[in-house]
Amino acid sequence: MANTDKPLLIKRYASRRLYNTETSDYVTLEDIAGFIRAGREVSIVDLKSGDDLTRQYLLQIIAEHESKGDSVLPINVLTDLVRSYTTEVNSVVPQFLAASFEMLREGQSKMFENMGVFPNPISTVPGFEAMQRQQEAFMKMMAGWRPGTSGPEREDGDEGSAKEELADIKKQLAALQAKLSKL
Repeated sequence: MANTDKPLLIKRYASRRLYNTETSDYVTLEDIAGFIRAGREVSIVDLKSGDDLTRQYLLQIIAEHESKGDSVLPINVLTDLVRSYTTEVNSVVPQFLAASFEMLREGQSKMFENMGVFPNPISTVPGFEAMQRQQEAFMKMMAGWRPGTSGPEREDGDEGSAKEELADIKKQLAALQAKLSKL
């Protein structure tokens, strides 16, 4: 019986084939996506160098699903993600995304406990409205960001207000996380 507490170790051979160390067979990206959907953590390493390739393969799985029409990420979100790599805001984006998905997971599990059914997947998540407001504020802030600048472009030229908005978003996120943890 496989130990599902530990990440499933997948080794990539020089031929780029992926080898499941638990079942001793070769797997595809779709197989790996299935493991993840089933709730299993996965670790993909290069056999020769020992480099962790997990992020690279997860991004590849997402790209393949998006290109097949299984779109989850709207164009404006993808655009904002690309933009975040060229600005100083990229230090906030990972925490924001992680917190958003954590809130979604917590809300889903709470809903499963309370209802046993999943009637309306997103709008019934506890704290959804607060999360939505926070994400809208974040996206509004990101919309003002331009590559090669140190912050959002302001009509009034007030650089301090961008920092204040970011601090406000961080406070809102912390308050939302506290509310969700009480649920």
